Amino acid sequence: MKTVSRDNKYVLLERHPSNPILTADNWHQPVNAVFNPGAVRLQDGTTLLLCRVEDRRGISSLWAARSKNGIDNWVIDSEPTFPPDPVNHPDEIWGVEDARIVWLEELRKYAITYTAFSRAGPAVALAMTEDFTKFERLGVMMPPDNKDASLLPFRFNGKWLMIHRPQNGLGGSIWLAESPDLNHWGKNRLIMTPRHGAWWDANRIGLGSPLIKTPRGWLMLYHANRQTGAGCLYRIGAALLDLEKPGCCIKRGDEWILAPQENYERMGDVGDVVFACGHTIGDDGDEINVYYGGADTCIALAQGRISKILEWLETHGSSIGESQAIT
Repeated sequence: MKTVSRDNKYVLLERHPSNPILTADNWHQPVNAVFNPGAVRLQDGTTLLLCRVEDRRGISSLWAARSKNGIDNWVIDSEPTFPPDPVNHPDEIWGVEDARIVWLEELRKYAITYTAFSRAGPAVALAMTEDFTKFERLGVMMPPDNKDASLLPFRFNGKWLMIHRPQNGLGGSIWLAESPDLNHWGKNRLIMTPRHGAWWDANRIGLGSPLIKTPRGWLMLYHANRQTGAGCLYRIGAALLDLEKPGCCIKRGDEWILAPQENYERMGDVGDVVFACGHTIGDDGDEINVYYGGADTCIALAQGRISKILEWLETHGSSIGESQAIT
């Protein structure tokens, strides 16, 4: 895939011409919206999306959709793959949302971090699965208001690490927590805050898809919200975290790399939103498929190369002073 230049700027993520690749019309029963999928490439090469599907009550469940090429001919489960379980988990009474999926080689399981939504607000919950048919819920890891979380794929100095986004006085910043056992979390450290003022990431930021390990560091795609006269505008940016100390940001892109532009991104239940929760990486270890929600209504695909994003960060990124290192 060739990255093209437009107006003397790199276009790092190219929208697929088939967009949107999944909509409510693809479902077997009436639903309101399909968006914000977690993504994973299974051992046989199949792409699995764990899609957030909002029904006509307003309650979200997670549904698996599978495709051999990650683009079309999706096979969708006939019923919710991971529905809310409000009887055993009251924190899910208003639904389960926005999954991020990471393979934990040590446990030989997929870790799914998701938003459990209830009267108390959004909380970070964790579940494990080997096959996306049976799930073990570990419960809420981060109490409300908190979301946009993902595990890192292995331990650091014996500790598991989790990126998360508590809502706080700064408006919503990206933090890192650690745990000895995936159940007890603490030692929270600030990674990035909104830049405020006129910046595109001025109001609230949070993790996009799970971190990507590269020789230069952990590549982080993140979403950002800016309040405008017409309402909130959600874009996607990139940053690079230290390989050995993921609590330290090395580079933060000054510009966004994907912004609402097409009709399916600008018009929907929540207009002017591109929001990524999942990606897959090609056999070459470089090509990346970013699956994102458009206007909180449909699922779209943008493709690029990790190497190009890293090169862009070198010339379009700056360090941020509030980063803290894991020691």
